[in-house]
Amino acid sequence: MRVSNRSEGSDGKFRRFPRLGWLALAAALALVAAGCSSSSSSSAPAASGSASATGSATVPAVSINSFTVHIAPTMSLFKALTAAGTKGANSLQVGVVLPDTTSSTRWVDFDAPYLKQAFTAAGYTSKQFRIDNAQGSDATQLSDATADINLGAKILIVCPLDGPTGVAIAKLAQQKGVTLIAYDRAIFEGSKTYYVSFDNEHVGELIGTGFNDCVKAWGVKSPKVYVLNGGQDTDPNAISFATGYNKVVWNKPAKTVAAGATNSLGMSLVGENFAPGWDNTKGGTIFQQAYTAHPQINATIEANDGLANSVITVLKSAGVKPNSVPTVGQDATAQGMAWVLQGYQCGSVYKAVYKEAQASVAMATILLAGATPPPGLLNGKTVDPADSTITEPATLLTPVWVTKANMQSTVVADGFDTATQICTIAGQAACTAAGIH
Repeated sequence: MRVSNRSEGSDGKFRRFPRLGWLALAAALALVAAGCSSSSSSSAPAASGSASATGSATVPAVSINSFTVHIAPTMSLFKALTAAGTKGANSLQVGVVLPDTTSSTRWVDFDAPYLKQAFTAAGYTSKQFRIDNAQGSDATQLSDATADINLGAKILIVCPLDGPTGVAIAKLAQQKGVTLIAYDRAIFEGSKTYYVSFDNEHVGELIGTGFNDCVKAWGVKSPKVYVLNGGQDTDPNAISFATGYNKVVWNKPAKTVAAGATNSLGMSLVGENFAPGWDNTKGGTIFQQAYTAHPQINATIEANDGLANSVITVLKSAGVKPNSVPTVGQDATAQGMAWVLQGYQCGSVYKAVYKEAQASVAMATILLAGATPPPGLLNGKTVDPADSTITEPATLLTPVWVTKANMQSTVVADGFDTATQICTIAGQAACTAAGIH
């Protein structure tokens, strides 16, 4: 099992990526967290205390493999621990702040309902947890986190919109003695910060391996490759993804690779770029310009399905036929799955949100009770892409590469993408041929 998603070659730490201007951020911090420490921690220690701190309740022996799409059986094991940690309080204990409703449908369609189910199954009352969405606003996310702390939350679960906002929340939590769980996106700040996500470098490795396999399967001759990375200006995860696929494809574990690079499979890199802020429209424009300048491009790597869709749109407009120019991605969107069935995309990395939601609630409950997370749950560490001396304890879940062969048994079986959603886009004939029902 991998225990690190370390990335190399970043130009700046997560806390340095711009979105909210630093003057505005400073003003916001002055209002809600004046006087908090600005120092960052190189590592957040495991929770102090032991089973004795929880009274008669013990920590369930869960691991990253314990969580299934059926939430109640596993999360109900935490009821006694929840009771011990909350002490029957009729007030907020754990606050959750999700980032937006536009960058991905997952935050509304999956994360929020899965988190609610996990809290409820673990024995929390409706007053003991709260789930908010920042609606894409830095100020709203900081305000939501502040409100949760003021209402008494002892644990915050936050997927930060960007670096400065994540740092602001982490500093506020540190000042108030609140434990922070960075959800899906890392926050490298604070001495009581944990990370729950998928092994992001391994996500990239799956993309790279899937790409290599597809180039061979589709018989691409003398592959001239273009790479469209994710939003490396705002998201350290994007750097980890790129590090993973660059390591597999070019044998260079770095966030960027210079044009002209070659590998033992006969591939050559025409060029690469990143889509600012994961903007699919901008990504499509970037690829269109590259493809116009270099029409010899006949294989592509994309950091997610949204960017792959943008590339495929350009390729189809140019008359490219199925099973000829590979594209790849992650997130296992219904559109991505449809492109896979139609032969325009090789595959996609599936990250089961129900695992992430349950792991986060389990971690929050253990920490709330003052207990120590079992090593099977707190199974690794995440490393700052800019500074390898800065690490945090992490729960790193295992992603899955999805193709035609296992689509039915993964995303469809889990209800992440329904057969109806996929087949409406791909056509019934493509679904029938792949056994999607």
